[in-house]
Amino acid sequence: MNTLVLVAQTDRWDHMNGWGGGWMWLGGPAMMVLFAVLVVWLIRASTGSTGAAGIPRDATDRAREILAERFAKGELSTEEYRERVNELQ
Repeated sequence: MNTLVLVAQTDRWDHMNGWGGGWMWLGGPAMMVLFAVLVVWLIRASTGSTGAAGIPRDATDRAREILAERFAKGELSTEEYRERVNELQ
């Protein structure tokens, strides 16, 4: 008889003395997302700087982009721009 009363008094959903409810269920998925982000970041960091398509960018490509930006702003004339692009090749 004592066993029956003891079973009736316990709450089946009281896991870990109340520490298993509330916002604790977010911990598992949050850790999985954090782990996935960490793996992606490590892979990207180990391969060096990459372009939008994942292709490694060359230093001359970046130099051409800077020249194009300066030309678009009007800092370089057409002749200066062409001369400097030709020097990069």
